[in-house]
Amino acid sequence: MATAAETDQAAPKGRGYRYFVVAFLAIVYTFNFMDRQIMSILQEPIKADMGLSDTELGLLTGLAFALFYTSFGIPVAWLADRYRRTTIMAAACAVWSLFTALCGTAANFAQLAIYRVVVGMGEAGGSPPSYSLISDYFPRGERATALALYSLGVPIGSALGIAFGGQIAAMFDWRTAFIAVGAPGILLSLLLLLFIREPVRGGLDPLPEGRTKHEEAGSIPDALKAFAANPVMLRTALAAGLSAFVGYAILSWNPSFLIRVKGAELTDVAAWYALGIGITGVIGTFMAGRLADRLSIRDQRWYAWVPALSYALKVPLLIVALVSESWPLALIAVSLLFFLNMMYLAPALAVVQNAVAPARRTMAGAVLLFVLNLIGLGGGPVY
Repeated sequence: MATAAETDQAAPKGRGYRYFVVAFLAIVYTFNFMDRQIMSILQEPIKADMGLSDTELGLLTGLAFALFYTSFGIPVAWLADRYRRTTIMAAACAVWSLFTALCGTAANFAQLAIYRVVVGMGEAGGSPPSYSLISDYFPRGERATALALYSLGVPIGSALGIAFGGQIAAMFDWRTAFIAVGAPGILLSLLLLLFIREPVRGGLDPLPEGRTKHEEAGSIPDALKAFAANPVMLRTALAAGLSAFVGYAILSWNPSFLIRVKGAELTDVAAWYALGIGITGVIGTFMAGRLADRLSIRDQRWYAWVPALSYALKVPLLIVALVSESWPLALIAVSLLFFLNMMYLAPALAVVQNAVAPARRTMAGAVLLFVLNLIGLGGGPVY
């Protein structure tokens, strides 16, 4: 395997290409999240077909996926800080897409859990290298916006996974839905190799005073110690984890909540809920990154204040969602909740990416996701 030093190229200076890169990576992330979140819309038909309990469903959507997604993110990030990031990302995309499709062939809970575990292992190679790659295409003052554009894969992928998964399950069955959503990602992995170039690490970052080159990538224990010793990164990770705990719990169970409690049909949820979270999630994600970049020029604390204010506004909406007597009103409330819940991600990513040396960004992103997803994805849906 070629090292990073042997494969890095000067990042193309054209503004158009760097936005093409972030747009393409956002498409890959969209499929990543489609494959991850399709379980939420398919929970009811899977439960009926396999006779699963709600705890087993919570494990499939949360802990079984999150444990391996978070654990494999660390060694994959170690490789990505040393070797060609685009190759690692393409291989990861092929793995998670293939095993999403294989979920449609599962005969029982154990098989489905194994396939979801491998999906999680594959998806571990998606986001941390992408964060690092994007940070080498955009300067510090534009990174929150660029990372917000990349993070649009979360609301768009969630919406499309629910929309396509629900419609295909209604027309055919839940097995066909897994295959239809997973298969295109294999082609996408090949296109990533063809079109995305590997930029120089730290090419847009000023050198530390008194140094002639950026700090080299360290070992995994060194990276973990450095992350834990940095109070800004540690607190950002814990806050992001608690934010994700709320977000993933709601995102995982909203379809079942609207169907079981509020009386919506599967087709209603597939159409209107997908549209609602798609629109509000896109606006919230991009707005958070843009606001953080603009306001942080005056005061860096706006990276924290933007998500903090959004969470304060969530409480009344949550009450409306719970007490509403009709599913359309509940749908509006949970869609607006998704808008506010997405406003933590881009600022948190920017804080961590800006706080470390370029050669340590993938590992820092992986540690952030480890904490975020172990608390949020691992705990939220099961809780």
